[in-house]
Amino acid sequence: MRTTGTVFQPELIELMKAGLEDAIAVLPEAQRTSSMKAEIASRILASAAKGGRDPIALKVAALLAIAEGLHYSHDISPARSAV
Repeated sequence: MRTTGTVFQPELIELMKAGLEDAIAVLPEAQRTSSMKAEIASRILASAAKGGRDPIALKVAALLAIAEGLHYSHDISPARSAV
């Protein structure tokens, strides 16, 4: 997704930052990778670029990125891989 000319007000930037920090905080330390943080931030930015201003909606976008990242994770424990 490429957006040009999108300008975010300082208040929205703070909401996006808080959503990113909240989302990262729920991740186990080992999964707080730069690629996961970038994916979460990308989802939050995309939501905001589409007009999302609700803090809960921004957090939902972040949590969806986490859920999808964990779903496709290659770091599957032996107990889970036996299922």
